[in-house]
Amino acid sequence: MLVFAHRGASADAPENTLLAINKALEQGCDGIEIDVHQHGDKLLLIHDHWLHRTTNGTGQLSEHSFEALQQLDAGLGERIPTLWQAMALIAGRCILNIEIKGVSDVQLVLDNIEKAIHELNFTLEHFIVSSFDHHLLRSIKQHNPDLKIGALTASKPIDYAGFAQALGAYSVNADVTFVDEAFVLDAKRRGLKFFVYTVDQPADLAQLASWQVDGVFSNGPGKAKMVITD
Repeated sequence: MLVFAHRGASADAPENTLLAINKALEQGCDGIEIDVHQHGDKLLLIHDHWLHRTTNGTGQLSEHSFEALQQLDAGLGERIPTLWQAMALIAGRCILNIEIKGVSDVQLVLDNIEKAIHELNFTLEHFIVSSFDHHLLRSIKQHNPDLKIGALTASKPIDYAGFAQALGAYSVNADVTFVDEAFVLDAKRRGLKFFVYTVDQPADLAQLASWQVDGVFSNGPGKAKMVITD
């Protein structure tokens, strides 16, 4: 069972920062999940389009210049990184799951991925692009059929993993609250990977491992890996 660092090692460092990514790498994660918003021609690592929860800023991303955003404190003196900065730090050392939160131009994401493959020791296999916006995932798949997409869901759909299969997805990425063995088995019958977020409790890790899920997103990837190993 793969362990993805959820927003980096966000239990040990401010989420979606280079510090959180570095700690995730130090903890031996199999993959790192980050959240991306578009700001002009830049892609920024931040979960919300409002600034107040994760930075010392106020208002929305769109209300500030890129230069002003770069001056904000995202926790412990960390700045809001760009996707490219995160890619440069990871440099192909693990899987990178890019969750698209607010992106209007998917080509920006695809261009960053292509550049990282050429310059940063990544291969296409290193990347998964996920989103709750399934229309956007369909568009990405149309642009690059070989890129793996993860179809996020915060519920248990009537057709289980049918929605993900229809998208040509690589994986179902499902909320731990709604996961049961039937959902996992349905995805596997359709040839899909099954990933679960956000999993920090040992009992949940043990249950999911017994159902043979393919991976979990955890705020504490090092601890999760120890639980799974034990």
